[in-house]
Order: sequence, then structure tokens, then C-alpha cells
Amino acid sequence: MFNNRLARKVFGSTFLLTMLVPAFATAAEAASTEPFDWRVSVTKAASAGAAMSISAMSAGYAQAKIGTAAAGTLAERPEVSVWAITLQVLPEVIVLLGFVSAIIIAG
Repeated sequence: MFNNRLARKVFGSTFLLTMLVPAFATAAEAASTEPFDWRVSVTKAASAGAAMSISAMSAGYAQAKIGTAAAGTLAERPEVSVWAITLQVLPEVIVLLGFVSAIIIAG
């Protein structure tokens, strides 16, 4: 599935961090017994920032790969322009989901 070593590293780190970051924020909030604990606020802010930045970097990597392939395809077959644009827009959904999860974590 992944021939490129960089693609495997990006996908693996994205998957692991996507699973671990909300767990850290939830654990910090559950472990706190004080009404306001600055460590909880810092952990939630760091987790929200990581969720947003990881999703944005992953979408940027995907858009770079899709964009180069779409440019080559459009040079040969201009009739598939709708598909090329659609595939270029799909990674933006990843960024929106990262943004929503960052809001939920920080909320």
C-alpha cells in the first residue's frame, strides 16, 4: 500500500498521535482534583494544537501528492477536471475534522 518510506512515517505518526493526543487531554482532566489546575489547561491547549497541526500537515501532504498527479492527468485528459478538483478538495475535510476535534478538546 505504501511504497514510500516517508509516506509510511507520516501516516503512522498521524495515526498514533491522533489516538494518543485526546487520551492525554482526557487523562489530565480526570486526574485533576482542584477546581482550576493550570496543567489541565496546558495539556488541553497542547492537545488541541496538536490535533489541528497534525491534521493540517497530513492534509497538506495529501494535497501535494494529489495536486501533482492531477496536473499530470489534466495535461493528458482535460475532461477529468471535475474529478481532479474533487480529489484535491477531499483532504480539506481532514483539516475541518481536526479543527472540530481541537474545539471539542479545548472546550
